Amino acid sequence: MRKILITNDDGIEAEGIVRLAKTAKKFGEVWIVAPEKQRSATSHSLTIDSFIDVWQHVFPVEGVNVYACSGHPTDCLRIGSKCIMPEKPDIIFSGINNGFNVGTDIQYSATVGAALDAALCGYPVIAFSEGFRGDEREKLFGHTITDMYLEKVMRELLDSGIKPGTVVNVNFPDCSPEEFKGILKDRKVGMDTPYIDNYREESKLPNGGTRYALIWTDRDHACEGTDLKAILDGYISIGIVNNIS
Repeated sequence: MRKILITNDDGIEAEGIVRLAKTAKKFGEVWIVAPEKQRSATSHSLTIDSFIDVWQHVFPVEGVNVYACSGHPTDCLRIGSKCIMPEKPDIIFSGINNGFNVGTDIQYSATVGAALDAALCGYPVIAFSEGFRGDEREKLFGHTITDMYLEKVMRELLDSGIKPGTVVNVNFPDCSPEEFKGILKDRKVGMDTPYIDNYREESKLPNGGTRYALIWTDRDHACEGTDLKAILDGYISIGIVNNIS
């Protein structure tokens, strides 16, 4: 039976990892080692200056071996594959991330960061992400396309035979079924981020400093053939993300 190791960066309590585990169970034996809390935007971080604690965690999906970890997603991937699982995993899943991982935003993502580290360890990997707008539209449609097509995409990718050391990056759009246009493969990583970021001054500090808050707006355009263009146009985007080599 195929052995699947799952991690994420939204934390062990995140809805996305529960939905991913439910689907992954149909394709093999599932193990989860994920951060105890939110670790988004920590990229490829490793814990090197303190101990890493791992413990069994109660999880809402039966038949899954689940552990929470005090470290980062990359710590989870390494400890899970080297220490927790009795045998090496056949494939690594990362996600489902709450928010797109496309374009240059991939550089910051700990969902893709853990996936890239898994590839460096010689595993085939799939990273899964979906839209997050934080508005009424997202509340209505945020998971709709993911839930409709996750099993189909997962099956096709597993059947395709992903090579060890390869990260397949999958992003699901947060559109309605009527707006959904299909699946686009071989999407290139765009040079834009899905969000335009800026900083807002919040207050002055007693020591003369200034407190800032990160804010962002959704980008509404992208170059043809890219992952960002695909999701903006209502497609599922599938592409390869490579480590520097």
